[in-house]
Amino acid sequence: MKKSLLILTGHSKGLGRAILDTYLSKDNFEVIAISRTKLGLSNPNLSEISIDFGDLDVLENELSNLFPSDEFEEIILINNAGWIGEIKPVGSLQVKNLRNSVNINLLAPMYLTNAFVYAYKDYPAKKIICNISSGAASKPMESWGEYCSTKAAIAMFTMVAAKENSNSQFRFFSVAPGIVDTQMQEEIRQADELDFPQIERFKSYKENGDLSSPELVASKITYLLAHENEFQDVIQDVRNFDLP
Repeated sequence: MKKSLLILTGHSKGLGRAILDTYLSKDNFEVIAISRTKLGLSNPNLSEISIDFGDLDVLENELSNLFPSDEFEEIILINNAGWIGEIKPVGSLQVKNLRNSVNINLLAPMYLTNAFVYAYKDYPAKKIICNISSGAASKPMESWGEYCSTKAAIAMFTMVAAKENSNSQFRFFSVAPGIVDTQMQEEIRQADELDFPQIERFKSYKENGDLSSPELVASKITYLLAHENEFQDVIQDVRNFDLP
């Protein structure tokens, strides 16, 4: 049986960890998992690589090592790593944090998407790039200037790549995962009310049980990528479909 390959970023916690567990449960998938922190899991199908996407020089130097040329029948890249950034209004943002947000949420997935297409453009396999975006990409939110802007940008980059490769074996998706019960939501709920007027709304999501579990969202993303012919649009939101 031919193997399939998943390259996954941000695998050490939250949605990324749930996606990792989902694919490791499949016997035919090898996984290259990239995060700042390694989990140290013992699994013959898992290779972990530690890279801090805030430092793009390190990522650039490692790019040639992230895309193996073995025989695979399917190759998937999921750019999941992300950061909410500083939850402060424009005018109060720190330059260093602005740079880190752009590096992590936008430039790192751009680097990886570009390198993936270059590495596999002549490779005879099913090839899918899934960039995790957000509903915030199209809905401005006070004090989320970094996050909304970078997620909107990666969604547009994904659509451009899809248009360029409309007649190729590549499929591109920009997927909004909805409101997921992760550490990012914890960080949002801990924001200063003076900086973030919507904080009570986000606290209510947790109190009312409105947050989706990482495992459910991971299952939906996995289903989408396994049945990509059912989903023609580049922009997808997991809240718009149910699992069969």
